[in-house]
Amino acid sequence: MKKTIGLLSVCFCLAVTSASAQTTVETKTGWSQKKKATVIGAAVGAGTGAIVSDKKGKGAVIGGVVGAGAGYAYGSHRQKKHPKRVIKKKIVTQ
Repeated sequence: MKKTIGLLSVCFCLAVTSASAQTTVETKTGWSQKKKATVIGAAVGAGTGAIVSDKKGKGAVIGGVVGAGAGYAYGSHRQKKHPKRVIKKKIVTQ
């Protein structure tokens, strides 16, 4: 009986200490607003430039550059306006 109680108390202590080792860490995950908007703007600009232009390759390159610039400006504005949208909480077990 004493061995059983001693074994159970050791197991309980180990379980309590391992459960309290979990910590919450705030890390940035995913793409920033700038990066997302830049990529989307470049893709939309390249597609639009290729459709509208007579020279498809040149139009796609110019449209992509202009779209990336516009997307970067928009993404930068969004990231300054809502800076905490990128941060997500993760539970890390140590």
